[in-house]
Amino acid sequence: MFSRTAFTITVNPKIPPRLRRLEELANNLWYSWDRATRTLFSRLDPHLWEAVGHNPKAFLKRVDESALLKATEDRVFLATYNSILSTYDSYHDASSQDYAGHLGPQDQVAYFCFEFGFHESLPIYSGGLGILAGDHCKAASDLHLPFVAIGLLYRQGYFSQTIDSMGNQQVTYTISDFEDLPVTPILHANGSSVQIEVALPQRIVVAKVWQAKIGHVTLYLLDTDLAENSPQDRYITHNLYGGDRTMRIEQEIILGIGGVRALQALGIKPTVWHINEGHAAFMILERIYNLVEQGLDFASALESVAVNTVFTTHTAVPAGHDHFSAEMMQTYFDSFYRSFNITREEFLALGHAPGSPDFNMTALAIHGSRTHNGVSKIHGDVSANICRDLWPQIEPEENPISYITNGVHVPTFLAQEWSDLFDRYLGHEWRNKMCDTGYWSDINAIPDHLFWSVRQSLKSQMFHGIRSRITDQNTRNHGSEAHLDRLLKFVDPINPNVLTLGFARRFATYKRAALLFENLDWLRKIILDQDRPVLLIFAGKAHPADVPGQDVIRRISQIAQFPEFEGRLLLIEGYDLRLARRLVAGVDVWLNNPIYPLEASGTSGMKAGINGAINLSVLDGWWGEGYDGKNGWAIKPGPRDMEGVLRDKEESRALYEILQDQVVPLYYNYGKLGYSPEWVKMAKHSMMSLLPRYNSTRMVDEYVTKFYRSASNKGTLYTENNFAGAKNIAAWKAKIRNAWRGVTLRRLDIPSERAHFSEALNFKVAARLNNLEPEDVIVELLMHRQYKKTRLSNFNHFKFEYTGTKDSDEHIFELQLTPELCGKQEYYIRIYPCHPLLSHPLEMGMMVWL
Repeated sequence: MFSRTAFTITVNPKIPPRLRRLEELANNLWYSWDRATRTLFSRLDPHLWEAVGHNPKAFLKRVDESALLKATEDRVFLATYNSILSTYDSYHDASSQDYAGHLGPQDQVAYFCFEFGFHESLPIYSGGLGILAGDHCKAASDLHLPFVAIGLLYRQGYFSQTIDSMGNQQVTYTISDFEDLPVTPILHANGSSVQIEVALPQRIVVAKVWQAKIGHVTLYLLDTDLAENSPQDRYITHNLYGGDRTMRIEQEIILGIGGVRALQALGIKPTVWHINEGHAAFMILERIYNLVEQGLDFASALESVAVNTVFTTHTAVPAGHDHFSAEMMQTYFDSFYRSFNITREEFLALGHAPGSPDFNMTALAIHGSRTHNGVSKIHGDVSANICRDLWPQIEPEENPISYITNGVHVPTFLAQEWSDLFDRYLGHEWRNKMCDTGYWSDINAIPDHLFWSVRQSLKSQMFHGIRSRITDQNTRNHGSEAHLDRLLKFVDPINPNVLTLGFARRFATYKRAALLFENLDWLRKIILDQDRPVLLIFAGKAHPADVPGQDVIRRISQIAQFPEFEGRLLLIEGYDLRLARRLVAGVDVWLNNPIYPLEASGTSGMKAGINGAINLSVLDGWWGEGYDGKNGWAIKPGPRDMEGVLRDKEESRALYEILQDQVVPLYYNYGKLGYSPEWVKMAKHSMMSLLPRYNSTRMVDEYVTKFYRSASNKGTLYTENNFAGAKNIAAWKAKIRNAWRGVTLRRLDIPSERAHFSEALNFKVAARLNNLEPEDVIVELLMHRQYKKTRLSNFNHFKFEYTGTKDSDEHIFELQLTPELCGKQEYYIRIYPCHPLLSHPLEMGMMVWL
């Protein structure tokens, strides 16, 4: 044997001057929603483009220089290149004044999140939360918002998945070379990297600041993998959702505290701070610390920080909220609370959630913000109920947790074929009419045969991709050619006339990926019909620590290997954004059957719906709002107290009945042109009812008009005149808390049981205010028709007026009311604290009912 040493050298091509702006295109994630840009790169070397995972920056480091030189002489390539640059420049040169009416010229929104999903070329995401955050940034860019985002730059993103022949999920982690990612370090004028420091127990950790461009928006990413740090601390930003509780708290400290310091180092002064899920809530503590350092007392600093902080929760179960022990918080934040000049107990109260001794990050986020929301109407109610004890005297339906339903970034997930068809039949202005529901009714003008043709073309493209992935799986698992032929029997790109159902998402058990397999005999009858075949496509990952989730994958894999299901049930490995885009555009029916009400929102069904697929889903999350009876099918959830096995049985029965009696017959009710006119009618209605309502432009616009603008305005009120507003509200709240236990209501008038229509009724109450003033409270009567069940917020509200009379220690309030409706009326009388500087009228969580 010869002894030899292998040496390596990387040779990078020189970008010809004529194509120099390819590097600019490769370093702006605008390409993640501009398909023409991605196609431009792939034309240079299609095989290399696939090999680098559609990563433009990595591609430019590896493409042969000869291919670049050849492109400089290719007139077609140059014309396309110039056209793309023109579109790119127009997008980035667009006036930033477009949104001036909503936010002021000095406004700046800072959006913190643990993960961001823009494109598979930047693997710092795992699933729905990250994709949602990515779409939020893209929409902010489209709207020209003054907006920056803050996250962590993981050296090792979420895992890659393969599935072996026994159905076992195999996990592979890839270490990213940051030189290949669409990120660049931020440098000082002298060329050194911008870095910040964060104190952890007995040491200082240094984090480097990187940036990624997303159209007009900049994402700042923190990285601790630096020589200045110990091996332990270099690992903090190594892995997304990895490690133990110590790793998690240190990641969240770097994100929250380090993120605030990074913005300070860059001279960015946000007027609105948005915490997307509780992981980043430690930023509240850092902002309080900065104000206390300036001489503000803790209570006033807390109010000043909270008033312009927006908190969005995405979790529908109490156990899903991060929490740390009191001892761990003492270890990491001892110096913080001492600098606040408060006790340990007062500090821990910031994260106190009743029923647990731990420090809860959701509780911290709520205590440190004044605007809070869930991500669908149902989830808003669920979140209000989960957090009800944070406003102990307020009914959950009235507490300050609101909702903004998620949306998806249409340019990213709408197939190019639909864009081209919209240009032809709706006009190019459809991109500026994203939320105009009336405008989208013109989808009906698209001829049915063209609509169907696009649907089939997208399914054919999906089948091409699936065939490639299934072939790779079969080869790696040592399957035979004959076995591969059986698997691909129905995945025929040339003849895609098979009803195709898709289920692709994280394999968490509450999502019930295996619900379709509750009754295999019934399922066989539905999908094995030779004249009306059904193809089932499943894809998704289970967290490496989620053993039950991996068991679900294993079960589906085993069922897929039953002889009668071979080729009719396909479990595809390696679920990622690229596969997701293919599936949501290509399937006929998008299946979703979570346990109600655990699906906070869900967005995959929105992506399918805007591409003409039809949703079949449990009425949970966004589908509880989106379903209108004509744009898909709905499974009504069983009672919440129903035992789990029985619930699954009943809801799977509903699923089978819908498939058997409605979905399959409708799809195969072919007309003379070879497709079902009624299916096309429903698909069109699905598209035009969902696209203008569930896009991220509408979502971000709602955040601006409902939350960002008011948070910024209130923030100004609190900080001007040396924080006079913050000091005022802090002192007022302290007064209310001290007095509230002694506040009582007593009725002085004699209640009438009957009255004539238009007859005025007089109500009089005496309020013992315990040294509060009448202007500190609102006394209110709520009335509604007794037979009509409604939420308290939907009652008619009538405010009592202070008479100016005080009898002993009671203030007299009076109301004259003329009921506007006949029939039996039910009414209640209550009192609660109020102040013009409050962000929500029931913010204090205090109320006394008569």
